Amino acid sequence: MSQLFSPLSLGPLTLPNRIVIPPMCQYSAEDGRANDWHAMHLGNLAQSGAGLLILEATAVEPRGRISWADLGLWDDATEAALAQVVTSVRRWSPMPLGIQLGHAGRKASSARPWEGGGQIPADDARGWPVVAPSPRPFHAGDPAPQVLDEADIAGIVAAFVASAVRAERLGFDLIEIHGAHGYLLHQFLSPLSNQRTDGYGGSLPNRLRLLVEVFDAVREAVSDRIAVGVRLSASDWVEGGWDVTQSEALAQILEARGCNFLHVSSAGLDERQKIAVGPGYQVPFAQAIKAKVRMPVIAVGLITEPEQAESILRHNQADAVALARAMLYDPRWPWHAAAALGDSVVPSPQYLRCEPRGVRNLFVPR
Repeated sequence: MSQLFSPLSLGPLTLPNRIVIPPMCQYSAEDGRANDWHAMHLGNLAQSGAGLLILEATAVEPRGRISWADLGLWDDATEAALAQVVTSVRRWSPMPLGIQLGHAGRKASSARPWEGGGQIPADDARGWPVVAPSPRPFHAGDPAPQVLDEADIAGIVAAFVASAVRAERLGFDLIEIHGAHGYLLHQFLSPLSNQRTDGYGGSLPNRLRLLVEVFDAVREAVSDRIAVGVRLSASDWVEGGWDVTQSEALAQILEARGCNFLHVSSAGLDERQKIAVGPGYQVPFAQAIKAKVRMPVIAVGLITEPEQAESILRHNQADAVALARAMLYDPRWPWHAAAALGDSVVPSPQYLRCEPRGVRNLFVPR
């Protein structure tokens, strides 16, 4: 058996293989509510043969949405809408489902990517005032965000908890806390965006404080059957910013507090970032962090070929691999990877008859 198609435990959750479909925003919700697009999109991915499907960044409060069309899980209406989608997906697929809970902070109130992606003014019908640890906007020409005081911060922690409770009620197997890509928790981590002088800024322990508080509160709020982990940008790719050394320190703290996995990405915090993009360009970050902890580490970023994914696992650079755009382009990537590596997948019975001629034992009936 290949490493890619071997099982992996993320705390209480055992995955049938090590292919993860990471969160990918769809910008297609209505006032935070999931709809038919999500049922179709997620239903398709849930037939892929991957080991885990994590739903897109889901806002814990309305002002925490990246765009006006982002998915949310902050009230009964958003929970009920998502319940319909989850029920539909689970009816036809046993794939483990996770959800990423996040808050966009100063990167909120944005247009959808295909509409330019820039920040929408607060006085626009589809915009709102954004918040951050410090009065520094993401784009230099945007208004300064509102600075969160300690009461606001406590409210955001409570919002993460409330969404996590809703997520467990919906039957999700895993919760990923979004601490990456320049969104609010990452904004507190990085000295480039956090110039606070109180207990949430300055020293590394202070800058870690909010993410650790959110993790602790979520872990306490949900049952032990739920895997809880963190997605992390390991580097800002800007001198003087958040980096892999600080990421290693955070990883060790989270592990000591019961974190079940880390999902290691990078960047998204500062427009000055200069990224050396290439195949597997973020894998060295995952490898460095994996060397410091025992909990599973997921690598992501231009992992596109089955042999590449297998090599990452065999060389102990990560415990699982996540494919985003590659999976959108080819939602049967795991089937093709199994064929390439001489392994097998378990499709829905409706698809058994499409097993390619000349490929032996690719499909295993349920």
